[in-house]
Amino acid sequence: MNRRTMTMASYSPVRTSAWRDSALLFARLALSSLFIVMGWGKLSDYSGAVAYMTQTSAPFPALAAIVAIIVELGLGLALALGVLVEPLAIVLALYTIVTAFIGHHFWTMSGMLRYDMMIHFYKNISVAGGLIALAAAGPGRYRLAGPHMPART
Repeated sequence: MNRRTMTMASYSPVRTSAWRDSALLFARLALSSLFIVMGWGKLSDYSGAVAYMTQTSAPFPALAAIVAIIVELGLGLALALGVLVEPLAIVLALYTIVTAFIGHHFWTMSGMLRYDMMIHFYKNISVAGGLIALAAAGPGRYRLAGPHMPART
């Protein structure tokens, strides 16, 4: 196909490898930033994290805080680096949906708190959708790769 016969529908910058790989890198960094920032906050203020878990009625608040730190910080960093993106993105998506129900149960609230928690709940659902899309698309070329993780093209 030459430029004269190329239509707008047949040309998409997303179809180029460099653009796709750059977009996937941006997606990984943007999605992982939420987990890294929140995980670091819980690690640097563990007692506050436990208090928050207690406030949200999370089961076993001290253990829940440890799990949250490991998942958010550990898996968030792995996702940013492009390590095991497909399975970890799915795990983070499930984690994000579960935390939406535990921490943002807006249906039990009223007034502005209900509205605020509803925004957070649906933000979690949206982030989970982005993570599922990332799992389907893969990490792209810009990532760490080793012998056990062949680069996917």
